[in-house]
Amino acid sequence: MTLDSPRPAGLPVFNAKMLIRPAAAWLTVALFLIFGSDWMQHLSRHEIGLSLFAWLFFVIVWGSFGVVHEAEELAHLLGEPVGTLVLTLSIVLIEVVLISAVMLGAGDTATLARDTMFAVLMIVLNGVVGLGLLIGGIRHHEQAYNLHGASAFLAVIIPLATIALVLPNFTASTHDGTLTPVQAVCFSILTIGLYGLFLWLQTGRHKGYFIAPRSDTDANVPEEVPPPPPRPRKGEMAIHLVLLLVNILPIVILSKSLAKVLDYGIAATGAPHALGGIIIAMLVFTPEGISALIAIRRDELTRAINLCLGGAASTVGLTVPAVLAIGLFTGKPVVLGLPSASIVLLSSTLVLSTLTFSGWRTTMLEGAVHLSMFAVFLVLVFSP
Repeated sequence: MTLDSPRPAGLPVFNAKMLIRPAAAWLTVALFLIFGSDWMQHLSRHEIGLSLFAWLFFVIVWGSFGVVHEAEELAHLLGEPVGTLVLTLSIVLIEVVLISAVMLGAGDTATLARDTMFAVLMIVLNGVVGLGLLIGGIRHHEQAYNLHGASAFLAVIIPLATIALVLPNFTASTHDGTLTPVQAVCFSILTIGLYGLFLWLQTGRHKGYFIAPRSDTDANVPEEVPPPPPRPRKGEMAIHLVLLLVNILPIVILSKSLAKVLDYGIAATGAPHALGGIIIAMLVFTPEGISALIAIRRDELTRAINLCLGGAASTVGLTVPAVLAIGLFTGKPVVLGLPSASIVLLSSTLVLSTLTFSGWRTTMLEGAVHLSMFAVFLVLVFSP
């Protein structure tokens, strides 16, 4: 069943299995509220630190799958592209919460937001897109998608990523990749305005750009905008909204404990600070990445592009204003400018993505090239 297919008439709106995942998450919340302070005092014992990290990582990822499930249920009710947008924004909310929790900790977190956004862009644009196009090319040889939608996403991602991650290194007011308060406020307003305009066009005037093409012979022509989805049964949307919140809230609460464990682990092991950003990116985008790969396997490349490129755009468009606001209100430094090697890698990735989504079809060659860029990213993390 895809987002475009109607819900079967006999499918129940609610069943007890929906509560298993949030119940486990809320049980973890209760245990950490009762015993967490004592456990945190023994992080120096490696077996305790690793166990707590593995536990929290598993619960948060599992909870994220619950968020994805409820967001997809809402997507069926709302139709495309609004449905995919709900899913993307739900995941980005978790990302912002995790970054904020770590930033408000006691460690050196000046570069965390930058590292997380860069990791998300590399994982999504090179890792997930590369693996997806490789799998799709092997299974389907060539895959058609809506060129207008992919071009619109990239037209937003490129300036947002440049303003957030490259420009701070070249301003004359500061010399350490940070922004002045005036620059932070202006760039936040600009970022929110640009992303807001894009959302308005995505869900309104140009909705057809983000819907699968009519046919293989007209891959660049958007399908006629489908009629609104059938009116949901009474209370159905309310139930899924409540379940969405029930799945998100324990992730928000547990993020503070994970932040402490993560901060201590990186400091104690001497691991690269960028590893923290990669872990957060993996936490929040694993469910969405799996959804995108499943869509590609079903030959639904347009939906996968909406998930991947939409996730990249919303990450930069919403994370930058959030972390800059935290920095302004708390006085904590926020370093956004990337190192030189990372700027080269980001620029290459954006150019490569533009070339990949410049035609009407994709093949496994593009997937292999993106995966090679992802491998370079991983090497540079541990060997700058």
